[in-house]
Amino acid sequence: MSLAARVATLIVAVFAVAGGAIFAVAHYLLGGPPTVDFAAGPSGQVSVVMQTDASSSPAAVPDHPTWVSYFIRAPATGRWIHTTLFQVPAHTRVNVTIFGYDGSTPVRNQYWGQVTGTVGGVAHYGGKPVQTVNGWNGPYLVQHTFAIPGLNLNVPVEAGPATCTAGPCTGNAHSTTTFSFETPAQPGAYRWQCFVPCGLSYLDGNGGPMQTIGYMTGNMQVAS
Repeated sequence: MSLAARVATLIVAVFAVAGGAIFAVAHYLLGGPPTVDFAAGPSGQVSVVMQTDASSSPAAVPDHPTWVSYFIRAPATGRWIHTTLFQVPAHTRVNVTIFGYDGSTPVRNQYWGQVTGTVGGVAHYGGKPVQTVNGWNGPYLVQHTFAIPGLNLNVPVEAGPATCTAGPCTGNAHSTTTFSFETPAQPGAYRWQCFVPCGLSYLDGNGGPMQTIGYMTGNMQVAS
């Protein structure tokens, strides 16, 4: 093989490797669900609105249309985004509203029925402040939780009066769970997830959507 041919082969190989690396970065690091950015409003606080659905429509989530899922409402457009990634400012009060469009799945450990890490130590269900939810006997039934272990934050999400299976849902009957918490002064990524096993057809209900970003687990990015 001539020197020119060797050089050409080397150049092709280098570009092939570089192309593969670019694809890997784009696919695994830059791909996936988008991050919804929440900026502080005039009051210096942030309002985050989410919903939980028993399953998602193929149009919204073509990969796993039957998986249980969270959606986040974009503050600028009001559009529901299929993601569990969002960004909030550091050292800021975050007011969260979660619309529940899923039915009851009692917690298997009553620890997850405790409200922790919120402002005032309570969450509000239909406007009523509650510290502990008995997911088996009521008066409030649990469908999922919103928990950030790194902040000792846990809130049981009240089950809805009916089940919506074509998320994101808008006109259906639902529960309303509200609470507030303070973001830390230290910027960084804080994992959050649901701790109610709701991965249908997976061992112990802990697989599939329970461990997949965009469904029942995600990250809250705290920005300086």
